[in-house]
Parts: sequence; C-alpha cells; structure tokens
Amino acid sequence: MTAPAPGALAVVVTDPIISRFAERLTAAAPEHRWRFLADAPAAERTAVLSAADVVVCSRLEPTEAAAAQAARLVQVTGAGLDRVAVEALPERTAVANTFHHARPIAEHVLMSVLALSRRLLPADRELRSGTWRTIATDPDLPLHPTLDTMTLGVVGLGSIGLETVRLAEAVGMSAAAVRHRPDAPVPDGVHPRWVGGPADLPRLLAESDVVVVTVPLSAATEGMIGAAELTAMRPTALLVNVARGPVVDQDALYRALVRGDIAGAAIDVWWGAPAPGRTPPSDLPFAELGNVLLTPHHSGHARSTFERRADDIADNVVRLARGEELRNVVRPGVPPLRSLHQ
Repeated sequence: MTAPAPGALAVVVTDPIISRFAERLTAAAPEHRWRFLADAPAAERTAVLSAADVVVCSRLEPTEAAAAQAARLVQVTGAGLDRVAVEALPERTAVANTFHHARPIAEHVLMSVLALSRRLLPADRELRSGTWRTIATDPDLPLHPTLDTMTLGVVGLGSIGLETVRLAEAVGMSAAAVRHRPDAPVPDGVHPRWVGGPADLPRLLAESDVVVVTVPLSAATEGMIGAAELTAMRPTALLVNVARGPVVDQDALYRALVRGDIAGAAIDVWWGAPAPGRTPPSDLPFAELGNVLLTPHHSGHARSTFERRADDIADNVVRLARGEELRNVVRPGVPPLRSLHQ
C-alpha cells in the first residue's frame, strides 16, 4: 500500500449520492485519503469522523458533528444547510456549500407549466382509458395558453429564480420578481419587467399567470404563501414550489386547489419525509387531485448537477490543503485556515 503524501487530508464522505461520483472526486484530488461511508454502520462512521480533516455530507446530525471536532472543513454537497448541525461544530471549522442545480430546476419549472396548462397527464390518462376528449368533443374544455402569453412571477431571485427567468424569457414569457433586496443589481441577460421587495408580493401574485416559489426556508419565509396569498392569485394561475414545502401552507394550498381558487400546482418539495402511509409526505390527499403535478423533490437531479458539485468539492479539498481561499464559504473557520505545509 502506498503511504499517504505528506500533508494529505483525511476526507470522509457520508452523502450517498455524491459517493456515486467517487472516481471523479478522487481523480481530482488523488493525494488525499478518501473514505466513503454512506453505507457504514453508525459506530464505524462516528469513529472515522473523529479523525476527519474534511467531512463531505448532505446531512450531519448533532452526534456526528460532535464526533467531527477535528474537522477543518464541512463541505455540504448541496446548497441548503437545514439538515446540517452547524451549531454543533467548533468555531474553527469552516462550512462551505455548492450549487449547480439552477438550470435543471428551471427546466423542471417550464416543464411543469406546460404539463399543467395543457392538461398533459389528464389527457394521457383519458386517452389510455379510451376517451377522446378535446375542445371539439367537450365545449367545457378550455383552450390552453402558449408561453408567450403568460407572465411568470418569481418569489425569490437567487440562482434558481434567475435561471428560471432566463429560460422563461427565452421562450417569450414576461417575468417579474420579489426578493429580500429589491435594489440589488440584476445580472446581464435577465430582464424582468419589475423587481420588488416583500411588500410587493400581493402585486406579483395578482399579475402572474404562474407563481414560482424559490426562496430558502427560514423563520421569515415559513408559511409565506398562505390563504391570503393564494386568494390573491388569479383563478387561472398556477403555483410551482421548488423551494421547501413549509414555505407554502399545505392546508391553504389544498383548499385553494379543491375550491378552484387557483387552477393548479406543481409540488416538488414536501412537508416532511416520506413514510408508509405518508407518501407523498403531506397531511392532505394531494395525490387525489387532478389539477396537481407531484414529483419527489427531484427537479435538480441532473447528472451535470452532481458532476459539477463533485468538481467543487474536490477543488475545496485541494484549496484547504494548500492554504488557499475556499469557495462558497457560508461560515469561515476561526482562526483563518492555513496550509498544512506551512
């Protein structure tokens, strides 16, 4: 067995999805000691975490964080930190994340809009059952809109919101948005009609044919789309949630869909974890409704997402070993990190 290089870092990977890209990770940082423990028993994982310089994870329980007290970097394999016990880590441990899911999620949004507005799934089911139903056979069936006649309202204008606007504008939709900092510059190539702050949410809801929720979950955003907000939407409008389930009040959404306060919804994020008798994970029978599109939080699961995340992770391991500035830092280590070679 080849001895580890001087200054090699002990890198422990517990995320099962990024572990599928082990060859890509190790090829980009071959001098370091990689351990992949997604399927390891808890006792083995805890023992190895105690000697880790870098922990690569999507989830870090408080007990695991308590074991990883020697870690200089916790590298989260996605954007969200809601499943990572950051508060249980020492102050000297840096925390970084990674992204690359904006494009596939934006494509999912447009796919959902087309599927809902053109009754794709109901039409498929009807035809498979032997029913030929069109506006020629059923005068109550509405004509479907084209994207270039629709206004997209984006709640949150981070990387996902911006990419959704970019794609929507490319196919002729107009767009508007609200975000926490309305005066922040909008990147080149994105041209919403207007960008407002939280106080402008009612206007956005009233003007939009499609409302897309992309904000992170926080105390400020939990339940921000409730009964009043859904009532403010057009009865012909669609809601697409690719943020987190609790950003939308599930009771209010279910009632709005049943009553016809809105025309439909695409739900990719849920209110808890799946379990027997609770899949999809909600307290109400959304699966029984014909005007919803249900997906299992997979809108960002493109191969390119995880390949690029693996590249980011390996790059930060190399940067840490060299004492270089880390990328996508959400909490810097204290004191500043220095090279192992110094």
